[in-house]
Amino acid sequence: MTNEHDTPFHFLEKWNNTDFTIIIRRHAFEMMYSRNVSEEEIEMVIRTGEIIEYYPDDHPFPSALLYGDFEDRLLHVVAAFNQIGKEIIIITAYEPDEDHFELGKIRRKL
Repeated sequence: MTNEHDTPFHFLEKWNNTDFTIIIRRHAFEMMYSRNVSEEEIEMVIRTGEIIEYYPDDHPFPSALLYGDFEDRLLHVVAAFNQIGKEIIIITAYEPDEDHFELGKIRRKL
């Protein structure tokens, strides 16, 4: 597990919606809609979630898989961080399943 202080996502501890804009691309919005994931849930995972995987070499921006819960619903959010533009770009969001994740649906099964 990567420490968020070692990544561009270290801002998550102090993030507030006046400093960064959450961008939900069309594909992400369609996936959220089909999975009944709300914008409020996305924001809560971004604000309070934990980075469980970090992808520093993703292009055009580094991205991460975040884990969080919202009103007892476990969620994963994949987001990219555009530090210059101060944007958090949502790639997708979903409820982790037992077929692919273990340990409270946080770690990938090998």
